[in-house]
Amino acid sequence: MKDQNFLEQEVIDLLKTIFDPEIPVNIYELGLIYKVEITPSFNAIVEMTLTTPACPVAESLPGEVKERIKGIPEINEVFVDLVWEPQWNMEMMSDEAKLQLGML
Repeated sequence: MKDQNFLEQEVIDLLKTIFDPEIPVNIYELGLIYKVEITPSFNAIVEMTLTTPACPVAESLPGEVKERIKGIPEINEVFVDLVWEPQWNMEMMSDEAKLQLGML
């Protein structure tokens, strides 16, 4: 049986395969994921944001995140909370993302 830490890393690895359609960087490295938590009952809780509230994928991206995480067999339920505070900014990107975008 996989433990919570292993599953949390599995969710993070999965999030690194989901890309913002407008920026060629995955949503994790882009800094759009604020929190990933696996509860003792193996539910996944993800707190995320988008680059702007008017983002064209505001309707679809959280749903894609939820559906992809549901594909992990050990996860029971998935809760994706779309938040706007703190507001996303370019400083939230990882160095890897900044390097990919030519900002370093």
